[in-house]
Amino acid sequence: MADSGNDDEPTIPRAAINKLIKELVPNIRVANDSRELILNCCTEFIHLVASEANEICTKEGKKTISPEHILAALESLGFGSYTEDVRSVLEECKTVAAKKRRASTRLENLGIPEEELFRQQQELFAKARQQQAEAEQQEWLRMQQAAQDTPQPQEGG
Repeated sequence: MADSGNDDEPTIPRAAINKLIKELVPNIRVANDSRELILNCCTEFIHLVASEANEICTKEGKKTISPEHILAALESLGFGSYTEDVRSVLEECKTVAAKKRRASTRLENLGIPEEELFRQQQELFAKARQQQAEAEQQEWLRMQQAAQDTPQPQEGG
């Protein structure tokens, strides 16, 4: 089999390709050469689409490839039949990303409204202030008692 090119060039992880093959054809054994060929085809397809999307992006005077550039690249390269699936996956990715952003806030994971959490926090602050005040009062009383118990020096001589 021909060499896949530069070894430093990024490719899809073999584990991902193996998982994909196992999901798509679970009851069929696939030879290692075939797996390698699939890996090379996937990598080449991604490079092709990315290059075309980059050209489209550059022609528009943009510096960042957007999903629209990818869709336009697929159309331009004759893979227009893929665009509906790509749009579906894009929406799914956006939904997952939004859920992750929301899940990253611990408040929502608690299932307690923010107003209730704020009320509980204020309650805890008030309780802590009360305990601090009581501790300071006890310390002041101890100091007063110690001052009273200490014998006073006698005046005169």
